[in-house]
Amino acid sequence: MPVIPRIAEFHAEMTAWRRDFHQHPELGFEEHRTARLVAERLRAFGCDEVVEGFSRTGVVAVIHGRGGPHGRAIGLRADMDALPIEECSGVPHASRHPGKMHACGHDGHTAMLLGAARYLAETRNFSGSVVLIFQPAEENLAGGRVMVADGLFERFPVERVFGMHNWPGLPAGHFAWREGPVMAAVANLEVLITGRGAHAAMPHEGTDPILVAAAIIQALQSIIARNVDPLEAGVLTIGHVKGGFTYNVIPDTVSMQGTARWFRPEVGDLLEQRFLHMVPTIAAAFGAQATARFDRSYPATVNDPESTRLAISAAVAIAGEGRVHEMPQPTMGAEDFAFMLQARPGCYIMLGSGRTGSDPGLHHPAYDFNDEVLPIGASYWARLVEQLLPR
Repeated sequence: MPVIPRIAEFHAEMTAWRRDFHQHPELGFEEHRTARLVAERLRAFGCDEVVEGFSRTGVVAVIHGRGGPHGRAIGLRADMDALPIEECSGVPHASRHPGKMHACGHDGHTAMLLGAARYLAETRNFSGSVVLIFQPAEENLAGGRVMVADGLFERFPVERVFGMHNWPGLPAGHFAWREGPVMAAVANLEVLITGRGAHAAMPHEGTDPILVAAAIIQALQSIIARNVDPLEAGVLTIGHVKGGFTYNVIPDTVSMQGTARWFRPEVGDLLEQRFLHMVPTIAAAFGAQATARFDRSYPATVNDPESTRLAISAAVAIAGEGRVHEMPQPTMGAEDFAFMLQARPGCYIMLGSGRTGSDPGLHHPAYDFNDEVLPIGASYWARLVEQLLPR
């Protein structure tokens, strides 16, 4: 696999960076240590501009090609935040912070973009400028939206922007791409059911919100089964239910949280309309009350066709045609890189990070990024810049 030789030379250093980030995970908009180390390394590499504190904890750097800036520029983005998960990977470099871990590989994403920055600052074998975007708060807090709203592309104009995510389900070193929608839009769901508490042995004296919650959960599945066109994609899942105190007490309230996913805006509108109608209506049929919130967080991640072709070309240059695959369908996962793709054309590509045998998936407490793909990802970034901004 033609990894750039110079990048291969500092594979061990990238691994050390990545494992250090893994040991010190920081949640969204709390990435102070991570951002400081990123900025320090970017300055040491000789980047022409390094801006800290963009959108609170983001870092943005600029590297000009030989001859200085010439008007053209592209953006490369990596995310830095961790997840509120208790790690059980058992690796020597496991998280030192209880309840926090890099369970999605953002530590690896950051290390790969740093590796590309080092190479690009050394060689400058391109014309124009590359903008390196180290984004905070991808997980649930929409750091990408915040950076765009804070004027990211006004201050650092780029013609295209690119992102990449490691994918444990794909063999290490392979790439997967898709034109158009590649990841789903997402909304966070909240329900609060208010009934009337009672002794569990005398349910007729109360209004059981747990029974109401069960009816609502079951009924909500009919939205996908009977309201959404079978040829369309949609998901509605209740993932958290909280209510009650002990064996023999009917509580006053039950709260629920969940998620909805879709690709086409019309499907999202349908899910919202039916959800907001069904929840209070079903509760009322039981003599209870319920409030419902459908909070849209991320739009669908949609790849620009021309940018996708450019990304494929760079991936083939690194991995070879046999290791660059079209995704058969998009994933229902969500990604706030979508906001950057709404502001600028670009492409979000998957880098296989799967090991042999059973490998924990993303957001699993035993997950750990595969360091073997660090030079592959960094080489992809470097080739992308050199191909899009040729001297």
